[in-house]
Amino acid sequence: MDAYLTTERLVLRWLTPSDVDDLVALDSDPEVMTYLTGGRPSKRETVERTLLDACEPEAGYGRWAAFEIATGAFVGWFALTRDGKHPPDEAELGYRLRRDAWGKGYASEGARALLRKAFTELGTHRVWAETMFVNTRSRAVMERIGLRFVRVFHVHFDDPIEGTEHGEVEYELRRDDWLGGRP
Repeated sequence: MDAYLTTERLVLRWLTPSDVDDLVALDSDPEVMTYLTGGRPSKRETVERTLLDACEPEAGYGRWAAFEIATGAFVGWFALTRDGKHPPDEAELGYRLRRDAWGKGYASEGARALLRKAFTELGTHRVWAETMFVNTRSRAVMERIGLRFVRVFHVHFDDPIEGTEHGEVEYELRRDDWLGGRP
């Protein structure tokens, strides 16, 4: 396995088409998808299309499959991406883990490793993340790894899910704060 990053318990490698079954299974868990689709599974075609986009890493940014070192088990994915709407020295942090991997500190561990890479190797000056206001577990991860709350904002959805009325939240960590000891 060609590792992009290795942590104490995880190895992250670029997503490949061989990951599609694991990704479909991940996106088929109603609890994993609660704050994304209201619990509805993603269609295989949607996962495949998203995977093809993710398989094109750009200068160290992209999306990675994450595996436990001890067992080799797929635990989910992590992302550090640039979207073209923000300055090129900013990146969005994302993660989605299997339910049986929740509560083990994997989200924090993988995200911290990506923050370190972003700020020390990739020249990133700001990392930001978003989730639904009501997604307290993901917000707790963001806070645990040192991201600071920025704002609540509201997005119009044609097919809103439960909790949408409370809005979305944005968190951020700037390189200078990270270098200054945060986290």
